[in-house]
Amino acid sequence: MTTSNTTLSGNQKRKMKSAARLYAVQALFQMEQSGQTSEQVVAEFLEHRFGATYDGDEMLDGDIKLFRRTVEDAVNYQARIDQMTDRALVAKWPIARIDPTLRGLFRAAGAELTNSNTPPKVVIVEYVDIARAFFPDGKEPKFVNAVLDHMAHEAKPEAF
Repeated sequence: MTTSNTTLSGNQKRKMKSAARLYAVQALFQMEQSGQTSEQVVAEFLEHRFGATYDGDEMLDGDIKLFRRTVEDAVNYQARIDQMTDRALVAKWPIARIDPTLRGLFRAAGAELTNSNTPPKVVIVEYVDIARAFFPDGKEPKFVNAVLDHMAHEAKPEAF
């Protein structure tokens, strides 16, 4: 597991941040499905997912700090993030009715939109890419883009 980012190229750092975001969505999904705590899931991901090899494919190391902060903020500010997500969704589709993968995605993105210095447009692009990875043939990426755009305008109107 890589612990120092000082010798990594800018491109490698970006890949690690993207991987951390994907892992955060997966971790939030797993927490919801299994009832595990954030501490249990974060420890499991750091031990078994970051840099692991599955069927000959090596998983990317993720940015540990970003992963941990995103999961913790998504859990600690879940009510606030869910309310913001609900306002971005159509009234008859509250977050409780959304696909659990998308729910994890909105919570992770909401955590970054409300508690990080990452530019909102970067957050939107990153999480739309994650939606494409989970739903390559569906309309979900466009849906995610619209919801996150609304959330970003609410969380950081000064960025637009």
